[in-house]
Amino acid sequence: MNDTFQAPANGQAVRAAAARGLIPVLTSQGSLARLDEQQVSARDRAFLRALCYGVCRTLPRLEALTGELLRSPFKSRDRDVHALLLLGIYQLLYLRVPAHAAVGETAGAARLLDKPWATAVINGCLRRLQRESSALQEKVDRDPCVALLHPAWWLKLLRQAWPDDWREIAIANNQPGPMTLRINRRHGDRERYRERLAESGLGCQLCQHAPDGLTLEEPCDVRSLPGFAEGEISVQDEAAQLAVELLGPALAPRPGARVLDACCAPGGKTAHLLEVFEISLTALDSDAARLERVTETLNRLGLDATLKHADASGLEWWDRAPFDAILLDAPCSGSGVIRRHPDIKRLRRPEDIRHLASLQADLLDTLWQTLAPGGTLLYATCSVLPAENTEQVEAFLARTPDARVTTPEDVAWGRTAGAGRQLLPREGGHDGFFYARLEKQA
Repeated sequence: MNDTFQAPANGQAVRAAAARGLIPVLTSQGSLARLDEQQVSARDRAFLRALCYGVCRTLPRLEALTGELLRSPFKSRDRDVHALLLLGIYQLLYLRVPAHAAVGETAGAARLLDKPWATAVINGCLRRLQRESSALQEKVDRDPCVALLHPAWWLKLLRQAWPDDWREIAIANNQPGPMTLRINRRHGDRERYRERLAESGLGCQLCQHAPDGLTLEEPCDVRSLPGFAEGEISVQDEAAQLAVELLGPALAPRPGARVLDACCAPGGKTAHLLEVFEISLTALDSDAARLERVTETLNRLGLDATLKHADASGLEWWDRAPFDAILLDAPCSGSGVIRRHPDIKRLRRPEDIRHLASLQADLLDTLWQTLAPGGTLLYATCSVLPAENTEQVEAFLARTPDARVTTPEDVAWGRTAGAGRQLLPREGGHDGFFYARLEKQA
């Protein structure tokens, strides 16, 4: 997790911006998706993201250490100062930033937050951490939740669901996910694109299970990759790319098939379906802003779909013409993609799982009505929790007599999990995902 960064052009400004960006997460009021990167120069944005995502990834440990370093917690109006201290600890322990910069620039950033009094406090705490680093880390790591960087309730759920794998899942969650690309088949194959990457001095590996995927050896700005602006590639994890493989038997023999992508934003799977199959696709999402991102993606790729701003748990949007296939990439806890969205660990609550499971059940029941007899529904989540996956599908099958499981078992990825297949997040590999393929009996 130790990354090296070019010294920021304005170190104090970047750290102050990072502190402001972390406050919504620390107060459970918002996610890093709203991080305003425009407040720093283009050169410093990668460092800003690394700071904010890194702090969220390691937050349980950083907060345990602040408890050791502070005589008393900061007042609620000084959450920005608290965030600065977290940033300082993160830099000292996890980034290859010169220690003098980690301490001096972070403490100095307090002045940019109009709190010059905090400069001495942060400086003192970070100096003490430097002196007593080993002893302090050893002390806080006695708590397994701190050592594994997860809240206790998350670890409990993982242990219950995956008694033989929970620790490896937690460790994988703590590593940044690799940058995986999806090659647009309409422009060529991944072997040809790998040669183009090599010509640009970039190394990659072909994905093992997704035939359109390759993973870069080092992440980079996607806009710098050859052919991105022309729609030749997109960024998409290997596990997410498998949705198209699972829908293939239902779509490949049926050009012009009527297909629904029910919760489509941000549109990665929408675009992949259109790249591979000659279909008539309706893409639905309840979030207008995220639907706009789908529009931008399809425009870049030169693809066309019917986009609708609507809630898939109702049928007001439906024209009563049944669909031949449906992709339901259901809203979920995101427990399989924590490494890409580490703020999930702070923002989710135990009761969210029950609420999400209820929503997933409503979506399944509603969308099943729009599926033609003989049609296929692919249920997907980026979760590793049985309540959203195996238990969800088993309950649906119990109350839906015309549903038949067609999830393949002869595939090399994932593991059988009830009526579906479960992928667990792998360090350096794919995200955690669940798929169940269901056919509506004629």
